[in-house]
Amino acid sequence: MPPVSVPRVLLHPRGMAPRIANFDEWAWHVIDRIHQEMVGNPSDRLDDLVSELEKLAPDRPRQPGPDYLGFAVPLRLRSSGGELRLLTTLAHFGTTVDVMIAELRLEAFLPADEATAAILSELAGRRMTAG
Repeated sequence: MPPVSVPRVLLHPRGMAPRIANFDEWAWHVIDRIHQEMVGNPSDRLDDLVSELEKLAPDRPRQPGPDYLGFAVPLRLRSSGGELRLLTTLAHFGTTVDVMIAELRLEAFLPADEATAAILSELAGRRMTAG
């Protein structure tokens, strides 16, 4: 079984892909980000991951969609509370001496608008009162 990775979970049909409203645009955003990483850090593992993800992605859109921000594509995610629009940020630990920590990445998905922030707040409130 391949290791768990955020790109694989996001783009796999048994993962998050069915919930992603802008899947065609988002899939290529993820794949392009991995290509950029490979420029500075070539890796057979990343090359294999890109090949796998390209098979899961639909044809590349000819033009950026209306959500394109010039540097990122908001993730539009279907949820029980309505559609969420999320921006992602990725942190790398680049100056560590421990190999395990050097490979650690933190990815956060942040609300891209007030409506998404309100839905997430409501969903979190429901979980707090249910648990």
